[in-house]
Amino acid sequence: MKNDSLKGQHRINEQIRAKEVRVVGDNIESAVYPIARALRMAEEHECDLVEISPNAVPPVCRLIDYSKFLYQLKKRQKEQKAKQVKINVKEIRFGPQTDDHDYNFKLKHAIGFLQGGDKVKAYVFFKGRSILFKEQGEVLLLRFANDLEEYAKVEQMPILEGKRMTISLSPKKAGAPVKPAIKPTAPKVKTEE
Repeated sequence: MKNDSLKGQHRINEQIRAKEVRVVGDNIESAVYPIARALRMAEEHECDLVEISPNAVPPVCRLIDYSKFLYQLKKRQKEQKAKQVKINVKEIRFGPQTDDHDYNFKLKHAIGFLQGGDKVKAYVFFKGRSILFKEQGEVLLLRFANDLEEYAKVEQMPILEGKRMTISLSPKKAGAPVKPAIKPTAPKVKTEE
C-alpha cells in the first residue's frame, strides 16, 4: 500500500495506552474521557479513535475513519511538497587564462541560469603548474561577480580549495531590473570617400 509509511505513526483504537484522552472530531464537543468511553464513542459513530497528539497531557485523539485520516495527511504532505522551491546549482568552469570570447559566452549562460532562479558556482581549475596563476584566477572570478552584479549577489567570495578556486552566486529577488549584459555589435565597415 502507498500509505504504509504513514500507517505506523499513529495508534488507533485498542493500541492507545493512556487511561484518559481528550476527544475531538466533527460534531463532537472536545472533552476528556476515560479510554473505555472514548472507544465506545468511536463505535457509536462507526469510526476509529486515532491518537493525533500522543505527547499532550492527556493525549489528544480524534474520531475519524482511519483511512480518511491517512488520505488527508498524505494530501497535506503532497501540498507542502509542491510549495517547496527547488534551487539548482549550476557550475561554470574557467581556466586561469580564459580569453574574452569564452568568458562572455559563459557570462551569458550564467545570466540565463540566474534569471531562471538557479544558483551559480563558478570555478577556476588549475592544472599542473597553472596554480602559479592564483591571482589571475581570483581576478577572473571577481570580474565575473562584478559583471553579474545586476543579476546576482555573492554568497561566498573566491576561495581556493585544492586545485579549484570557487565563488558562489545566488539570484537577486524577482523584480530586479533586467537588461542584457552583452550587446551584439555590428562589424565596422570602412566607407571610401
